[in-house]
Amino acid sequence: MRLLRSVVLYTALALGANAAVADTAALEALRDGSMKKLNFHRTPVEVAEVGLVDMDDAPRSLSEFEGQYVLLNFWATWCPPCRKEMPGLGALQTELGSDDFQVVTVATGFNKVQAISKFFDEIEVDNLPLLRDPKQALAREMAVLGLPVTVILNPEGQEIARMQGDAHWDSDSAKAIITALVSE
Repeated sequence: MRLLRSVVLYTALALGANAAVADTAALEALRDGSMKKLNFHRTPVEVAEVGLVDMDDAPRSLSEFEGQYVLLNFWATWCPPCRKEMPGLGALQTELGSDDFQVVTVATGFNKVQAISKFFDEIEVDNLPLLRDPKQALAREMAVLGLPVTVILNPEGQEIARMQGDAHWDSDSAKAIITALVSE
């Protein structure tokens, strides 16, 4: 049954059903497995411009990604579910990353730079921007309670979906959702 549903969804996308997936109900229909925890908002939510830093403490900002869909993942080195899902985020970026879509990770709270670097070296993920929110300013502004939290931002920088907890971001369902969004 799952295979049949995937075939139907991919066929619909391939045949140009982009207008049909533009609405929330169609995107919700693409959710399967751990993606069922992904909740789409009926209307986009504004995201405040709060400063982040990179691994060298250089200022960074989410506005750098405007014009793209962004899968923004809040995580921490001490969070086992965060660490579990990170390879899938890297794989999603490898497969679907483009001028229209970017996976962005934000280590929030106390995370030693050396621990972040060591973790990414261990899992052999080197294709994600490593941003930090050491004072949890962005996490507080976006009401991130617990980790991991992943939000999807539209090209205007507004939050359109949110998930609490880890997920299989390299799953067929996740890829179908991102493909549908980017091809709108």
